[in-house]
Amino acid sequence: MSGSNLPGRRARRSRVIERPQPVDFTVFHTTHRGAYVRWASLYLGSRADAEDAVDDAMLEMLGKWPTVLSQPEPAAYAWTIVKSRTRDAARARDRRQKVISMAAVMAACLGETIDPIGELETSMAVQQAVEDLPERQHDVFVLRFGLEYTVRETAEHLGITEATVRSTLRDARRRLKAALGLD
Repeated sequence: MSGSNLPGRRARRSRVIERPQPVDFTVFHTTHRGAYVRWASLYLGSRADAEDAVDDAMLEMLGKWPTVLSQPEPAAYAWTIVKSRTRDAARARDRRQKVISMAAVMAACLGETIDPIGELETSMAVQQAVEDLPERQHDVFVLRFGLEYTVRETAEHLGITEATVRSTLRDARRRLKAALGLD
């Protein structure tokens, strides 16, 4: 097998682009890929690795598109595939999730300002508290405050309702405030 036939970044992306696609997949891809890459970039610490992971996820979705569409919430099902492929990429590269700006998170969602240099211990506590959130709360929290998506955008990308995003954020804030002793 020649080097030009090895499935690299461009080859994977071109397989997604060049493979015949149902129109609804093309719309889904266009709508969600950017958000998925931004999230995976936070997780992996590398945009190139994030693009690879998301392209792998998109190829998987394309291969079983009828199954994706048969789910009660296709976007929610797709999100699980993206997370799985991103975690696979992290394990393959022996990486841990990249830390998002905890000072920004505190200011945005808790109304508290933290100087990450002067308050390293507090910043680490915030990081741990965010990591300890239940999966749904963590996902909503990171998309909403780490990536600064609106409630509507967060709901669309996760395949949940705006009301669910708002209630999940309320629960996450409560849990974070309790974990950080800010009740």
